[in-house]
Amino acid sequence: MPDLISALQISAPEITLAVGGLVLLMIGAFSGERATGLVSWLSVALLIAATAVTVTGPLGRAFSGAYVADPLAVYGKAVIFLSSAAAIVLGNGWMHRQKIAKFEFPILIVLASAGMGMMASSGDLISLYVGIELHSLALYVLAAYHRDDLKASEAGLKYFVLGALSSGLLLYGASLIYGFTGSMRFEDIAAYAAANPSTGLIFGLVFLISGLAFKVSAAPFHMWTPDVYEGAPTPVVALFASAPKMAAMVLIARTLEGAFANSHHQWAQVLILISLISFAVGAFGGLVQKDIQRLLAYSSIANIGYALLGIAAGTTFGIQAMLIFMTLYIIDQFGFFGLLLSLGRNGRPIRKISDLAGLRKERPLTTVALTILSLSVLGMPPLSGFWAKYYVFGAAADAGYWMAGAAGLVASVVAGFYYLRIIKVMWFDPAPEGTAPTDAAPVEAKTIALGAAAFSFPLVIMALIWLVPAAERAAVGFGVG
Repeated sequence: MPDLISALQISAPEITLAVGGLVLLMIGAFSGERATGLVSWLSVALLIAATAVTVTGPLGRAFSGAYVADPLAVYGKAVIFLSSAAAIVLGNGWMHRQKIAKFEFPILIVLASAGMGMMASSGDLISLYVGIELHSLALYVLAAYHRDDLKASEAGLKYFVLGALSSGLLLYGASLIYGFTGSMRFEDIAAYAAANPSTGLIFGLVFLISGLAFKVSAAPFHMWTPDVYEGAPTPVVALFASAPKMAAMVLIARTLEGAFANSHHQWAQVLILISLISFAVGAFGGLVQKDIQRLLAYSSIANIGYALLGIAAGTTFGIQAMLIFMTLYIIDQFGFFGLLLSLGRNGRPIRKISDLAGLRKERPLTTVALTILSLSVLGMPPLSGFWAKYYVFGAAADAGYWMAGAAGLVASVVAGFYYLRIIKVMWFDPAPEGTAPTDAAPVEAKTIALGAAAFSFPLVIMALIWLVPAAERAAVGFGVG
């Protein structure tokens, strides 16, 4: 009994979300659609409470090592839960304006967050798979949430079919690893791999990496990303671009550094290759895009390639750099999607880059914010995106992968074209004759967007004072060899 109580205390964040999500489901089921707003705000409060439980809760291992609560998990889950809360805030207003508000929307995000928390704390192959599937099943529904929209339905179907494929790859890799090692626990796998290296084990690892790469939309496993980003509801895409990516990156770090630390040379080559392909696909694929959300999809592919460099380094500094990069990247993404949700004409969202023409005269503050965010993702110093890339490129160079870092710099220069194109259209292109004025910006979207832009510059300079040590504590506490 004491062991069970200790395990429940250690896994309290996920238990809080699971139990709270079921209570909110009952509230929605018995109260009907009139409780949608209440359920949304209670979901935000629940995610904030789960964050507090995560930060203040005990560290340790539970359920025979299947669940791990360490500084890396704490850092990752804090970002995941707060990102999910921000997505609910953005989505609540958008759903009401589209007249499709349902109480299931925030509950699905809460349950997905429970799965993402499990991913960040996975200690064996079973908890890894349970966490991935719990969050994926909720995200499949969210992608097709606007069921009267053909593009949203198509996005949900593509995400589901390709997600099933990635689950197959993941399970095949996990089966091979279990077959060779005879254990599901990362610690046992690491001990076996160190004493009995084999080609079959590496083969299983490659399949496992392929399945995980799908979850972060790294090339060449990115095929779902542009269509889902374009078709899914914008608040849902904001969620896709933030919390699940942090959860998957922490899971990749935990799996590779925990179960295959002695095979670093083998899996680092795979990650470097994936990073290089992601650079190329993200940079060159984005050049021909006209839809802003589809452009952000290609941008995310390239940026995940940058983050993977930190894990590929195989060092404490590399894990720290990955955490810093993902945190700053997620804030920039919420800024972009907040601006997209705040821009519209005659009730229709602005989605094309050409629709931004003349925005300088109508919405000067929004134009400045979008300029800051574009330059930040581009990596212009001293904005937040520059510091994010500074750390991951530094970690790659420090580990001897300076050629991969150089390739990332080249990709950043290429990608600079489509970010500068957005700035050019806003500031210098006149709006076509007869263009309707932009609608009033929703308060929640405008607040999040301007807050993210202000963080990107100048607040990031001060934020790094506590962000860098926090990421360092998480990386050191994780204990990379």
